[in-house]
Parts: sequence; structure tokens; C-alpha cells
Amino acid sequence: MNILNNIRVALRALMANKLRSGLTILGIVIGVAAVVALLSIGRGATSNITSQVENMGTNLVTVSASRSFRPGMGGASQESTLFYKDYEAIAAKVQNIRKISPYYSTMTQVGTSNRTSTYSVIGALPSYLETNNLSIAQGRFITDEDNTSRTKVVVIGSTVASDLFEGLSAMGRTIKINNVSFEVIGVLESKGTSGFMSGDSSVIIPLKSGYARVFGSRAIYNGNYTLSGIYISASDSDSINTVISDVELVLRSQHKLGLNEDLPFSISSQEQMLSSLSSISNTMSIYLGAIAGISLIVGGIGIMNITLVSVTERTREIGLRKAVGAPQKAILFQFLVETMTLSLMGGILGALLGALIAWVFTFLGLITAKVTFDVILIAFSSSLLIGLFFGIYPAYQASKLRPIEALRYE
Repeated sequence: MNILNNIRVALRALMANKLRSGLTILGIVIGVAAVVALLSIGRGATSNITSQVENMGTNLVTVSASRSFRPGMGGASQESTLFYKDYEAIAAKVQNIRKISPYYSTMTQVGTSNRTSTYSVIGALPSYLETNNLSIAQGRFITDEDNTSRTKVVVIGSTVASDLFEGLSAMGRTIKINNVSFEVIGVLESKGTSGFMSGDSSVIIPLKSGYARVFGSRAIYNGNYTLSGIYISASDSDSINTVISDVELVLRSQHKLGLNEDLPFSISSQEQMLSSLSSISNTMSIYLGAIAGISLIVGGIGIMNITLVSVTERTREIGLRKAVGAPQKAILFQFLVETMTLSLMGGILGALLGALIAWVFTFLGLITAKVTFDVILIAFSSSLLIGLFFGIYPAYQASKLRPIEALRYE
């Protein structure tokens, strides 16, 4: 009996019990859909993280203070302090720097007379625009004069503008940051709000204006102004490692740390960050796929159970076929084809459903899911292997039936 005849017989047997076959296929459909949807969401998250980091530039070096969690102290607290004078020392002593931008960031209330919400308020210098690869959509960015004069001006992200002004132009309007009035002089070009490090929800003011009017005592430690971090744009990609080494030496000197002492600061390049984040994201995708794979295994168990029932119901048919000369391998192959057909149909429907779920997530703006050919192939191949694996035992049981005993079965 050739493969086409086997498929024809398999379809006839499956159509004889439509409801049972449909419920059996449903388990595979759910499993495959879960694999496709979750892996696509994982791929989308990886792609989004990659683009977010790459948008900040590949020559960027980030310096930040180490943080740890202290129970009973309100969550994450700063273990070490990065000072404004550390930025001044780095700017003066480290070579191969194209741009350097210190910043202080805090979450605080921002609003108008009608609307108020909490945003990330960043005190920065003019160089912050270039080091973070941001662009101005309207107006201008803060200047050195704004910073020196502690001017009450602000540049806001596109999301902040739409939230606070509901489609109206934000230029020239006044917003209150921690109850201090600031004039909007610019709106950042949107770079997408999904993921992290998005400028769309940022509120940027001159750093010295922030120290003087917004941040208060929380930005001062032992009489010195503190920073949340420093962005450094290396002159070229070949200089990144040199810049990192030189910055570390300057910070050790500033904080009187020996070469063998742990540096309480994180100094990393975008390439290192991208590699670490991609590794974490890929690991999460694998875990999500493994979790979804459990549904496939459950579906495979359902296929095995139903096939065992089918073998019992068709015992006389098997005996008759053996009596007229059907070899054992023909019976084995026939039942394997039936389980594979179930898996094939479930795999096709599941792949379509999984792609639809991923599209819905993307359409709703929850996350940009990325359905790729290899994801479909992995899910589809897994469904066929599940059908083959869980179909072997019932098929073997059917092929081992003795003709005389099978014909006597009632």
C-alpha cells in the first residue's frame, strides 16, 4: 500500500469520528499556536531591545553607580555615589572622547493645570542630545547658556506632549515639575515607546536648573552634587576599550580605590550591553518555547490515547487485514500515518492561530511580535515529531495483534 493510499485510509478513519478527531487535533493546535506565539513574542522582544540599544549608538560608553536591594529601606538604594566632579575629572583627563554627558534622573510629578502624571525628569547638558542619538521634532534643545543661567526651560518627549496637551502644540506652554514652572522649548522626535530607555516619556531640563530648583537635597551627598550616570561617546569604535580603561583609572583615583579593590561603578559599552541583553532575551525565548512545548506534549498524549481507543475499536478490521496477507509493517505504518495526519492538520491550524495571536499583540501595540520562518518550522516540525513519537506505541500494539484473536474480538 503506497503512501497516498495510507493517507486516504487515514482520512477516512478520522472522518468517521469527526468530533473525536477534532478534539484530538485541538490539543496539537493549542500547543503549536502557543509555541509560535510565544517564540514570536520573544523574537520581537529581542529585536526591539537590539534596536533600542543600537539607536543610542555603538560607540557609547555608560558609567553608572552600582545599586543593590536593601530590605526595609524602601527598595533599591545606591551603594556608591557618582559625583558631578567625577564627570569633570573624566572630561579633563580621558582622551578619545567625542562627547560626554552627565545626567541626573528621577521620577517626579509633571503636569499642567489640567493634567498631571509621573515621568522621568532628567537633568542634562546639551551633549545629552547627541550621546543618546535623540532628535528634535519641534523647537530646540537646551543650551550651555540655559544650564549656566539655571533657566527654567524644558524639552519633553512626544508621549509627554500628547499626554499633557492632548494634540495641541506644546511649544511655549508652561508645565510644572515638582510644583516649579518650566517653559517648553522643544519636543523630541518619537523613537517608539516599547522597551526601555525610551526618550518619548522623558522630561529634560538643564542639569544646574534641576540641582537648583527640582532635585533638592536628594541630589546632594556630603556637600557634592551627585549624578545618576555619565554617557560618553568615544571618538571611534577602536577607542572604546581604551576609554573604558581610562575612565576606570580616573574613578579609582577620584574615590581613592586601589587597583585590587572592587570598583563600585558599572562601566560598559553598548556592544557589551547589547550582548548581555540579547543573551537574556534569547534565554527567555527558549524558556517560553519550552513552556509552550508542554502543551504539545499534552496534545501528543491525547493522540496516543485516542489512537489506542481506535486500535481497540478496529481490532476485527486489523485481524481481517492480517488474515488476507497484510504484513505487520503495513499495519504499523497505517496507524503511524493516521497519527501523523492528525499532527499535520493540527500543526497547520496551530501555526495559523499562533501567527494570528502574534499579529493581534502587534496590532494592539502590546509588543512587536516577530513571526519568522524558523519559528514556524520549529513549531511545525515539533508537532510532526510529537505525532510520530506518541503514535509509535499504539501502532506497534496494532501490528502485534494475532489474526485469530483479532477476528474473535467482540
